[in-house]
Amino acid sequence: MTSPWPDKIALQQQMQRHGVRHLLVISGEADWCAEQAADFIDGQPGDWTWLSDTPPLWAADALPFSAAHTLLGQERLHGVFDARQGLNVEALAAFAGILQAGSWLVLLVPEWQQWAQRPDADSLRWSEQPQPIATPNFIQRLQSLILQDAACTLHRQHQPCELTVLPEAADWTPPDGQPTLEQQRVLQQLNAAQSGIYVLTAPRGRGKSTLAGMLVADWPGECWVTAPAKSAADRLAEQSAGKVRFWSPDALLAQLEQHPAADVDWLLIDEAAAIPTPQLSRLIAAFPRVLLTTTVQGYEGTGRGFILKFCASLPQWHDLRLDAPIRWSKADPLEPFLNQLLLFNDAPAEVPVEVLPSEQSLQLTAIQCGEWLSEPGLLADFYGLLTSAHYRTSPLDLRRLMDAPGLSFAAAMAGDRVAGAIWLVEEGGLSPTLAHEVWAGRRRPRGNLVAQSLAAHGGQIDAAVLRSRRVSRIAVQPGARRQGIARALLAQ
Repeated sequence: MTSPWPDKIALQQQMQRHGVRHLLVISGEADWCAEQAADFIDGQPGDWTWLSDTPPLWAADALPFSAAHTLLGQERLHGVFDARQGLNVEALAAFAGILQAGSWLVLLVPEWQQWAQRPDADSLRWSEQPQPIATPNFIQRLQSLILQDAACTLHRQHQPCELTVLPEAADWTPPDGQPTLEQQRVLQQLNAAQSGIYVLTAPRGRGKSTLAGMLVADWPGECWVTAPAKSAADRLAEQSAGKVRFWSPDALLAQLEQHPAADVDWLLIDEAAAIPTPQLSRLIAAFPRVLLTTTVQGYEGTGRGFILKFCASLPQWHDLRLDAPIRWSKADPLEPFLNQLLLFNDAPAEVPVEVLPSEQSLQLTAIQCGEWLSEPGLLADFYGLLTSAHYRTSPLDLRRLMDAPGLSFAAAMAGDRVAGAIWLVEEGGLSPTLAHEVWAGRRRPRGNLVAQSLAAHGGQIDAAVLRSRRVSRIAVQPGARRQGIARALLAQ
């Protein structure tokens, strides 16, 4: 059979010269998708890392979705993401961030027409349902973006396919190991620091960890490093000229209780938004200079919300940014595709002062899940507001918002802007028999967190039977606070 990829080698070489990465979506029956992926990979050098819970036996480098976080700080040339049984978007976001310039991201998905109505195995992680559910809203949104993206190639079973042709562009100059102009500017500020807290945020692929390693290498004194996982600090360690001393957060706190770090000049906290706030506060207080790095967006939460919530509580801190990508070129199409899909860059549209509503004139609007597809601007503003207010919000929450049952939403509108948002979860409704089992401590079904806690720990067995709503998220735009908006949302 003739391969549908006769130009794949030349195209990948062109991608490498341009410094871009491309998405190839293969849609069809599970075995057919694997066969097409094998044919596409054949003859193309690279790592070809598979992220899959059921990779083919011939995949030399394969990891389950649960191990996606261990890839942070690493780089790969080409990857295959297996979404045939379910789509783990947190893992997808992490996986895409490690793919270097010239890489293919091959996405394996179910048959195109059936995909949106198929039960998604990943929904077991976030839907609080005993069986996988279909996720039509999110999948239809993803399908629409795939079809709209001129840089994406879609290969559907029983249909012809041609790889997307790249337009002519200037060759990309990859990093040479020396700090970029942006990194030089930040390093100068850090090397001159006498004391203080510095917060460095950037999207993935901007060289945050590399810069932190350069600081350790340049600094004449002692520097310690901590991160949620040691693997996340691998790139930092590579750049530090062997000077780095790594501690896990728990081990470092235990060390500090016994021996204060009087001779340590810097504590560098990589991916700080993924560390619990109480731990961060204790760590920061123990060192004269602290550099926190965090990703603006990612599977573990958002740097934007981290700054608004955690850093705003610090007495003094310095805001540092890196914008220009160094792992790929500015023309890379994969990053903006994922940003649009997962709403990574969508801060809520601010409400002008002149249209701020009063509690009496507030327009409260109930939102049905089906409206997210028909009103993408409302989805972006609503989710963006929740993200900015709750910095642990992740792509998993976007999937839950769009398709999980038993949820209700409302927005406080100021004209066409979202001034406030509330996300409610239905609870209770258990049968008297099951409620008694919960009260007795013998059963703990999924969901109903507050209702079950009241029954099991508060002795209120009726709480598991009566229907109620739990506030999962509530947020009001900073400029619209103290106007009674949150009170009105709770009362509606």
